Amino acid sequence: MGIRPVLGAIILAAWLAGPVATTAAEAPAPSGFTRSPRLGAWGFDLAGMDRSARPGDDFNRYANGGYLDRLQIPADQSSYGATSAYGEAVQNELRAIVEQAAARRGAQGRDAARIGALYRSYMDEARVQRLDDRPLRKSLAAIRAIRTRSQMARSMGAAQGGFGASIVSLDVNADARDPGRHQLYLNQSGLGLPDRSRYLDPQFDSVRIAYRAYIRTLLADIGWPAPDAAAADILAFETRIAEAHWSRQERRDPQAGYAATRRQDLAAAAPEFPWRDFFQGAGMSPSGPIVQRESTATPKLARIFAATPLPTLKAWQAFHVADDAAPYLSDRFVQARFRFRQQVLDGQPQIEPRWKRGVALVNATLGEPLGREFVRQWLPPATKAKAEAIVANVVAAMKARIAANDWMSGQTKAEALDKLAKLRWQVGYPDRWRDDSGLRMRADDLVGDIQRAAAFEWAFQRRRIGAPVDRDEWFFMPQAGQAYYAPTENQVVIAAAVLQPPNFDPDADPAINYGAIGAIVGHEISHGFDDQGRRYDGDGRLRDWWRPEDEQRFKTRSDVLARQFDALEVLPGLRMNGRLALGEDMADLGGILLALDAYRLSLKGGPSPIIDGFTGEQRVFLGWAQKWRRKYREPTLRALVASDPHAPGDIRAAAPLRDVDAWYAAFDVRPGDKAYLAPEQRARIW
Repeated sequence: MGIRPVLGAIILAAWLAGPVATTAAEAPAPSGFTRSPRLGAWGFDLAGMDRSARPGDDFNRYANGGYLDRLQIPADQSSYGATSAYGEAVQNELRAIVEQAAARRGAQGRDAARIGALYRSYMDEARVQRLDDRPLRKSLAAIRAIRTRSQMARSMGAAQGGFGASIVSLDVNADARDPGRHQLYLNQSGLGLPDRSRYLDPQFDSVRIAYRAYIRTLLADIGWPAPDAAAADILAFETRIAEAHWSRQERRDPQAGYAATRRQDLAAAAPEFPWRDFFQGAGMSPSGPIVQRESTATPKLARIFAATPLPTLKAWQAFHVADDAAPYLSDRFVQARFRFRQQVLDGQPQIEPRWKRGVALVNATLGEPLGREFVRQWLPPATKAKAEAIVANVVAAMKARIAANDWMSGQTKAEALDKLAKLRWQVGYPDRWRDDSGLRMRADDLVGDIQRAAAFEWAFQRRRIGAPVDRDEWFFMPQAGQAYYAPTENQVVIAAAVLQPPNFDPDADPAINYGAIGAIVGHEISHGFDDQGRRYDGDGRLRDWWRPEDEQRFKTRSDVLARQFDALEVLPGLRMNGRLALGEDMADLGGILLALDAYRLSLKGGPSPIIDGFTGEQRVFLGWAQKWRRKYREPTLRALVASDPHAPGDIRAAAPLRDVDAWYAAFDVRPGDKAYLAPEQRARIW
C-alpha cells in the first residue's frame, strides 16, 4: 500500500540525500526559513580534506577524510553524510509550514486546513494510545470472514487502495510502446522484506529469524490465533514467492519486462488465480489491456497462491494490514515495527522523534499543497536561473560528446542526437500542479486519513488508464531531494530541494557547482543512453533504434566498467555487484565527464582561476567527491550492496574517476598509485 507511488515506468534517479536527520531530541520548530550551510569560502570544505592521503591512492580519503573522521551517525539514522544537512534544512522548512498550519485552527485556506488537520491527528499521541488497535478491527474482521480463494483475491485487489498485500500489484504509467497514453501494468509482489535477496541469501539468515519473530509479534498483538505457527507459515509462503520473482538484474531489461496482454486472458496463462475477483477488488473492470512486467513469474505466483492453505493466506493478509498500519497505531505497534524495520534491517539504534515522522507523513500524503508553499519560500528566480544555465551547458556538452563519438555508426548517432534534442528538462518545480483538493483530512481520525489518502491516490490512477500522458507531470515533489530521468517522457527533473550545498550554491565557485549539480544533471542525461534508457527513443517509445554492431560495441565497453566494479570490496568478503549497479555506475561516469566539459564551456575560452592552490579542473573533481561523503551502519551497507543499484558514497566519490583521463592529469596520478588504471584498461563509453 502506498500513499503517493512513483508513477514512471522506469525512474532512473540520482541517489542524493539519504535519510534526513537532526538530533533525537524534540527540538522546537524553526521560526524562519534557512538553507543548509555554505561549505568553505568558495563552496568546498577544505577542513574536511585529508591532505596526507594521495589522490591517486584514495581520492575519497583525500577529499573527505577529515570530515569522515569527525562524523558520527545520529542514533535515529541508518546513515549520515554531507547531503544530510540539506535534508535537515528541507525538513525544518516543511516543519515550519506544517506546524504553522496546525496552530491556525480557525479560518485559513483549504490546503493549510488539510495539512494542519493531518498533522494534529498524527501528533495527538494520547488519542492514538487510547484507540490502540481499534482502528484495524473492521479490516481484520473482514479478513477473518474470508471463506474462499475468490474472496481472498478480492482482498488482495482492495489492497491497491488501502492496507494489505497481494501476490501481484498494479500501477498506471505511460505505455512504453505508446508513450502518449497511460497503460495498466501488472507487477510481481507479495514480499514483506525489501527484496528477494533477504529470503535467499545466506548472509541474511539473522534477518529472516528476526522477521519471523516480528510477524509473530504483530499477529499476537492483533489477537490472531496460533501466531507462532502462522508466522512460520507466512515466512515459508513469502520465501516461495521470492524464489518465483525476477531478480533485480533481470528486471533491468525493459524489453523483457514488456509483455502486452488482456486482463481477461490472464486466466488462461495463470488459471490458478481468480483474476476477475482480483480486478473487481481493485475497483476496475476485469477486461481490457494490461502489460506484465515479469510475465514468467505470474504463473508461478498463481500456482503458489493455489497451493497455499487459505488460513495461511488469511494470516499473511492480516499481518500485512497490521504492518502497514503500525506507524499510525499505539506505541506497542510503533515500537515493534521500528525494532524490526529500522533496527534490524538498517541498524538504526533510536526511532526518530514523533514530529519528524509526522512531517514525513504530511509530506507523503499532501505533497502537492505542501510543495506549493515550500517553493514559494524556498527558490528565488535568480537561483533557479543559475541552475538552468548549468543544465544548458551540460546538454551542450552531451551533444558534443555524441557528435564526436568514434564507435557509434552514423545512423545510430543521428537518432541519439535526435533524442537529445527532444530531451525535456525542468528545474525547481513543475509548471502545473496536480489537483488533490478532493482529498479530505480529519484531525480526529488518523488511520482513516491514511486510508482515505490511499484510496484517493488509487482512484486517481485508475482514471488515468487509457488517458493522454501529461509530459510535464513530476514523479516526485519539489521538496524531495531527488533528480531523475524518466525514459517514457524523455525528461530530466531537478527538484528544488536539491539546489543547495553540497549540490549547488549560487554564490559558490562555478567549478564546484559543475562538479556537483552539473554532474547530477549529466548523470540523469546519461541515463537516457545507458543499458536501460537507450532502449527508448526520443519520443519515449520502447524500440530498438541502435544498429546491432553499435549495441555490441556499447556492451563491450560497458562490460569493462561492470568488471571494474565487481572487483571493488565494500566490506571484508563483500564485493559490489557490477551488473546490478551498471546503469548507475555508467551514469556517474557520464555525469562527471559531462560536468567537466560543461565547466570548460562556461569559461568561453577564458582562463580558469586558481583558488587556494587548486585549478578549476581539480575543483570540479573535488565538488564531485564532496557530495558523496557519508557513513553507513553495517546492516544498511549490506542491504544496499545486495539490492540497491547505487554504490555506497565512498565508491561513488572515487571509482568513476579512474576512467577519466583528466583526473590523472589534474592530480598527477601515476603508475604505482593504488587507483591507477592504464589507459587501455579504462572504460570508454561517452
